[in-house]
Amino acid sequence: MSPWAPAPPLVAEGLVKRYSARLALDRVSLTLCAGQWVALLGPNGAGKSTLFALLTGLFAADEGRIAIGGHDLRRAAPRALREVGVVYQQPALDLDLSVLRNLRFHAALHGLPGAVAAARIDAALAAHGLAADRHRAARELSGGNRRKVELARALLHAPPVLLMDEPTVGLDPRSRHDLVAAIATDVGVRGSAVLWATHLVEEAARADRVLVLHQGRLLADGTPEDVTAALGGGTLEQAFLRATAARGQESPRQKETA
Repeated sequence: MSPWAPAPPLVAEGLVKRYSARLALDRVSLTLCAGQWVALLGPNGAGKSTLFALLTGLFAADEGRIAIGGHDLRRAAPRALREVGVVYQQPALDLDLSVLRNLRFHAALHGLPGAVAAARIDAALAAHGLAADRHRAARELSGGNRRKVELARALLHAPPVLLMDEPTVGLDPRSRHDLVAAIATDVGVRGSAVLWATHLVEEAARADRVLVLHQGRLLADGTPEDVTAALGGGTLEQAFLRATAARGQESPRQKETA
């Protein structure tokens, strides 16, 4: 890469995370590129949420390095985390606050000027069909609409990187469709780099790129078609199930820590 070329939105190199004797992540490396929707596909317990906890600074890696927008997460966490929007697996809205106050609070945390925040909030609510709900308490919304508010909040500061950890869990098909469509739009319009963790193959198949994580290790990285071929062919679902079925086939490093 040219010394004048912009740094990739997110780079993770050799990430290792242990919980006592259990190896949760085993030297995981990945790069997110602008304008690319990347699905992190893995069964429950694969290490997806642990990886997200490292990328968002909630936990520190035992080994490895993370850079976001060219800023080292360990050395310059505030600068790095300004580049990130997050939708967590567990709902993270203040249910007692209105939709508007939830969004205003987030805007204030990121130092957005009042006029800028107001304009972006109005645009986000209109885009997600929530303008009429701005003064409703978050707890009064459906699960799908709460997710829309969380996505609007994550995008308020226009981050180049968007991290989404199992965002469609518990949503009905319409709400899931709407959320996927909103992400596709953001990638296309803003050129954001999205990492979308899921255990649903149908969601991963729509992404530009798929990473398959199993027992803390990356098994494949490429387009859905390339990953399918690398894991033995058939459909993506067949390849994924085949690659992740044999839990007894552990890496030597995992056996040592068992």
